[in-house]
Amino acid sequence: MDSRILVVDDEESIRFTFENFLSEEGYKVFTARNYNEAVSMLSQEEFDLVFADIILEDMTGVDILRQVKEKKLNCPVIMITGEPNIETASDALRLGAFDYIPKPVRQDTLLRVAKNALQHKSLINEKERYRQNLEAIFKSVKDAIITVDKELTVIELNESADSICELSRSSIGKRFDSLPKLCSGECLNALQETIKRNEPIEVYRFNCQHKGRPNQVVTLNTYPLLYDKNVFSGVILVVKDETRIVSLEEDLKACSYIDYQKYHNIIGKSYEMQKIYSLVESLKDVTSTVLITGESGTGKELIAEAIHYMGIRSYKPLIKVNCSALPEELLESELFGHVKGAFTGAVRDKEGRFKKAEGGTIFLDEIGDISPKIQLKLLRVIQEKVFERVGDSTPINVDVRVVAATNKDIKEKIRRGEFREDLYYRLKVVEIKLPSLRERREDIPLLVNHFLDKLNKKLNKNIKNISADVNELFINYPWHGNIRELEHTLEHAFILCQQDVITVEHLPSEFKDFIKIKPLSIKESGDNEYDTIFTALEKSAWNKAKAARLLGISRRTIYRKMVEYKIEKKDV
Repeated sequence: MDSRILVVDDEESIRFTFENFLSEEGYKVFTARNYNEAVSMLSQEEFDLVFADIILEDMTGVDILRQVKEKKLNCPVIMITGEPNIETASDALRLGAFDYIPKPVRQDTLLRVAKNALQHKSLINEKERYRQNLEAIFKSVKDAIITVDKELTVIELNESADSICELSRSSIGKRFDSLPKLCSGECLNALQETIKRNEPIEVYRFNCQHKGRPNQVVTLNTYPLLYDKNVFSGVILVVKDETRIVSLEEDLKACSYIDYQKYHNIIGKSYEMQKIYSLVESLKDVTSTVLITGESGTGKELIAEAIHYMGIRSYKPLIKVNCSALPEELLESELFGHVKGAFTGAVRDKEGRFKKAEGGTIFLDEIGDISPKIQLKLLRVIQEKVFERVGDSTPINVDVRVVAATNKDIKEKIRRGEFREDLYYRLKVVEIKLPSLRERREDIPLLVNHFLDKLNKKLNKNIKNISADVNELFINYPWHGNIRELEHTLEHAFILCQQDVITVEHLPSEFKDFIKIKPLSIKESGDNEYDTIFTALEKSAWNKAKAARLLGISRRTIYRKMVEYKIEKKDV
């Protein structure tokens, strides 16, 4: 053992006995005859334990105890007394002595008390190291750090909590929700949500509306505070001041145009996509209902995700529903929930998607396919923020933002009486019209590179590029399936390609037929139009639908052109 023990007693026999007993156990023992000698040694040496006789020639053991406390020496003091019941022994314990042992001293008692005292000191040392490390971390981190227990009582906070949140150390011991409200209250909401769900929460870059700093922008994170055996005991709140960074970003935007090539998970730098990004930026922090329209495969779900995850509801759920995938009865139950016994098979209560999306966003894909009954119930939710579960008449209030999407012509469905006009205008507070891939061809190389990276990881390959003729083919191809068709085409090529560059031979057959045909626009005309259409028909074995796809025009147009130019299949 390396423990160092000081024995202070004016009786030589006591000093000899202690030194003998303790040395046999491997302790390093030092002795002092009186108060002055002991104080001198305490000033020059470090000790893990002190034994002091309560009555010395010149002073007392209590005086030595006082010296240990004044010097803030981290070592327990045990008193030696010939009369254990005297008042001085009690005073010594009240002043902080670890224990006392009576004379005559028994070896087993001495060793037991010494062992207990040294174990106590070891525990105190470990706690002190932990405290110092924690204090160093708290001082070093520039973010505000606040810990609360399960009742929201403030346990600890660092200096940055004062500069960012104006919470001083006087807040310790008080309930967080009882402190003066100087801001929007998002921190309290996040703390309460983490206590309720035992899950971390992030609120990214919002104006906390602090009265002392009205322009302060912060990002806050909450984490469950877990002790031994993962027992939940409170929450850690971290608040990062990002005002300066946001200000610099805004200055940069003011000085120059930021050409986004990627926004959230959306790829594209075309003018059409830049307009979409700006519109999403305007919509992300409001609660207005949004209708996303566009052809199949244009990325409507990605836009819905961007609206949710880039905005103030990002720390709440995003719930997605494919409205065309379920019949009316099941869709109603999925959206609004049901009670036990509401219909055959309803063996227990079920929470609907709207309730699961509480505080967040619900994304209703293929909204054009819902029945009149669902349309009516959906209209009420959007207007009144209230719904009832199937089989129950109890109204349920809900705070949910609705984002819907469709590839159908809703106005045509309204004309045919298949869709409620009032619901359409409720959904279409703001409409985002996604361009087809044909309308943003300059984005195709970016998308190709994105899918190359994605498919290399998915299929464990190392394909580096597409050939020049494939690139030209992709630029000219009509892409009626849009981005989804592009991704599936590349995945088809990946499976066939055994080299590091994709060539035309790796593409599906319809692309190989298209390789030498320049797509026509309906607006195009000229002397070569006859030859172009005739070549397309020959390439497609006079399959008019296939030829129309190769040319990027409708089947109706190719029939009209064939009549106009009197194009007929020549007999061989």
